[in-house]
Amino acid sequence: MPVNGRGYVDVETKIDNGTDFSSGSGATTPERSVTRRIGITRAHLEEDAGKLIHEGVADGSLVDYNRGGVPLLEIVSEPDIRSPREAYDYLKALKAILQYAEVSDCDMEKGSLRCDANVSVRPVGQEKFGTRVEIKNLNSFKMVERAIQYEIERQTCALEDGESIVQETRLWDDPKGMTYSMRFKEDAHDYRYFPDPDLVPFTLARETVEAIRKTLPELPLDRAKRFMADYGLPEYDAYTLVEDKRISEYFEDVVKAGVAAKTSSNWILTELLAVLNTKNLAIESSPVPPESFARLLRLIEDGTLSGKMAKDVLGMMFDTGKDAETIVKEKGLVQVSDTSLIEKAVEKAIAANPRAVEEFKAGKQKALGAIVGFVMKETQGKANPQLTNEILRRKLG
Repeated sequence: MPVNGRGYVDVETKIDNGTDFSSGSGATTPERSVTRRIGITRAHLEEDAGKLIHEGVADGSLVDYNRGGVPLLEIVSEPDIRSPREAYDYLKALKAILQYAEVSDCDMEKGSLRCDANVSVRPVGQEKFGTRVEIKNLNSFKMVERAIQYEIERQTCALEDGESIVQETRLWDDPKGMTYSMRFKEDAHDYRYFPDPDLVPFTLARETVEAIRKTLPELPLDRAKRFMADYGLPEYDAYTLVEDKRISEYFEDVVKAGVAAKTSSNWILTELLAVLNTKNLAIESSPVPPESFARLLRLIEDGTLSGKMAKDVLGMMFDTGKDAETIVKEKGLVQVSDTSLIEKAVEKAIAANPRAVEEFKAGKQKALGAIVGFVMKETQGKANPQLTNEILRRKLG
C-alpha cells in the first residue's frame, strides 16, 4: 500500500575538484568523493501492466505481459539530483539498498527494476525549477546518465535560442544517442492514474519507522565504511565491492579463509569478475567458491604460483571444476624459485638481448621488460618474478 512521507538515500558520488592553474599547467586535479543526500518524495504501489520491447524489433514494438498484475513499487525522488553522474550514483545506491534489504533482485533485464528520468534546467540564480520533461525507454544506468546529459544540452540550447520547453514525455534512442517526443502532458491528470479507494495514503509514525530500521541488515554505505576501517581497504575498493551484496559477501569469505584483504579485493575485482563476465555468470553461480578461490590466492602468497600462473589456473578451475592444488599438481605448475636455475636463464637473456641491456644501462627502465620476458619464456613462465628482477638488476649493476 502507499507510504507517504519524506525519506532519503545517502549517495557517494565523485566530483571534479576543478582545474588547477596555480602551477601554470592547467592540470585537472583528481576527483574526490562527497556524500549527497537525495530526498524521497513518496513510495507507492501500482499494478504492473506490461513491458514494451523496442530493441531488435523492426517496424513496431512488442508487449510482454508476463508481469501483468504484479505489484510494482514506485519510488519518487525529490528534485535534488544536480548532474547525470549523480543520477547514476543515486540509482546504484538505491539498487544496492533494495538488494541488501532483499526487497528485489533489481535485475533490469528481467524487468525487476525500471527507471524514468525527469529533467529540467534553469538559469543560474533562478530558484523556480524549469519545465519538466520525462524520459522513458531507459534500460540501464548508463543509458540514464547519457539520456540526462543529452536532455540537459537539448533544453539549454533551446532556451538560449529563445524557444520554450514543453512538458512532455520523450523516448531515449540509445543507438542515435538522442531523445525524441512521445506524447505531451499538461498536468498530472494526463497520466490517467486510477487510485484504488481501498488503499488509502497514510503516514507511518516515527516510532514505527525506527523500529523497522533496527531490523534492517547492514546497508552498503555502512559496509563500505567497515571494510575501510576493519580491513584497511582504500575507498575505491570498498565502495566497488559493496555495490553488489553477493560480491561483498564473497570477499569477506575469502578474507576469513586467511587471505590478505587487499590481495582478495584486487583479485576479485579484476581477475575473478573478468572471468565471470566472459562466461556470463553471476558470482553466486561461480564454479569457484570463496574457499577454493582463497586456496588459489594462498598459493601466490606462499610463492608456489606467480600471478600469471595463477590467472591460468583460475581459468582451468572454471573449466574443470577442480581445485587449484589439483591443477597445479597435474600440470606441474610450480613457480621456480631456485636461484641457480634463474641465474642461468638470466645470463642467457642478457646475452640474447644486448640492445635492451644497453638501453637499461642508459636509464630506460622499460627495457628491463624485454629481458624479463626472455627469462619467462626460458622457464615456461615459472620463474619467480621478484627473484628474477633482483638477479637481473644485480647482474646489470
